[in-house]
Amino acid sequence: MADPARVRPEAGRPEPGEGSCSSTSSEPAAKPVSPLDIHKDLKSFDRKLSVMMDLSVLQRSAAAAEEEEEEGSSSLHPSPAKKLKMEHDKKKEKRQKVDEDEIQKMQVLVSSFSEEQLNRYEMYRRSAFPKAAIKRLIQSITGSSVSQNVVIAMSGISKVFTGEIVEEALDVCEKWGDKPPLQPKHMREAVRRLRSREQSPNTKHKHILFH
Repeated sequence: MADPARVRPEAGRPEPGEGSCSSTSSEPAAKPVSPLDIHKDLKSFDRKLSVMMDLSVLQRSAAAAEEEEEEGSSSLHPSPAKKLKMEHDKKKEKRQKVDEDEIQKMQVLVSSFSEEQLNRYEMYRRSAFPKAAIKRLIQSITGSSVSQNVVIAMSGISKVFTGEIVEEALDVCEKWGDKPPLQPKHMREAVRRLRSREQSPNTKHKHILFH
């Protein structure tokens, strides 16, 4: 048996744990990363990210500007049908607003009426010319039949004209120192005044002379 003291290790055999991989592997050792390199990489990444965000913001703003331009051009140069519809809607809204204002004014006026004034206004609203009589009168003058709408319109115009004559007759009665009820003389004077102001049609035929 060999003496352990005389046994020598073989020449060239590496001892365990002495970095045998460095002699067998040809790959270079990994370079240690310094904090300065990490800072440079982060700074470069931040710069790229900010550039990308700026590009995305520019793209969105350009798209929004293009949409606004399209909307503006469509609103500045609408189609004829759309323009006609817009005008019709505006006229309808304006008419509704005027009607609402008139209704509100009328409500305020009626609420301030006395009992006598309210009764008189109620009688005025209910009074109307018989449509059959108006229709016969129009047909006798024109010699042709008329529609119901024409009869309704003429009935309303006749009522307004009669109201103007009565108002003028009341003024005449008050000016002459008389008291109601109205008399024929007041009505005749009212018609004469309205004709002098050209607010009443003149039934007399005028001969026009041509020189």
